[in-house]
Amino acid sequence: MWIYEKKLEYPVRVSGCDPRMAQYVMTQLGGPDGELSAAIRYLNQRYKMPTGKSKALLTDIGTEEMAHVEMIQTMIYKLTKDASIEEIKENDMGAYYAIRDKAIYPADSTGNPWTAAYIQSIGDVKADLYEDLAAEQKARAVYENLLKLTDDPLLKDSLNFLRERELVHFKRFGEALRDVEEYSQCKKHY
Repeated sequence: MWIYEKKLEYPVRVSGCDPRMAQYVMTQLGGPDGELSAAIRYLNQRYKMPTGKSKALLTDIGTEEMAHVEMIQTMIYKLTKDASIEEIKENDMGAYYAIRDKAIYPADSTGNPWTAAYIQSIGDVKADLYEDLAAEQKARAVYENLLKLTDDPLLKDSLNFLRERELVHFKRFGEALRDVEEYSQCKKHY
């Protein structure tokens, strides 16, 4: 199903070490509206989609969200890899460091670990697609908040890329919803 290219979907660069920003970015890895939740949600929901187009769309977006997980992990790594113990303590990441050192772990920015409870999938395809539209808008809003929290132009570039992808995904889910609605209104011939 997948072909993995050993490169990121979009380059991730940072100007320097910033453990506090790394902690903020973690919400897009393991938070309720983060990339991991989105990827799993869409890849699970695709099985109930009634049309090939809607199934393919959820597969494509779910797969791309996995690429975004990798980008977020790379941001966190680059923002923390050269951090000294003093910088970790100064940026209130001591509790995280005590358990995980500088390992990447799916948690939100306040330290709550990722949970499958974040995944909304009810089995009603229209309800799921409306949830997906909302999820993309929530993720966009989080990226906009993250952009306000950093002055790093290199990091902003990658965050802007991810924000723009949320807008594209929102539009694509609108297409899927129209496709599913048209399918449900057409007569079935047996």
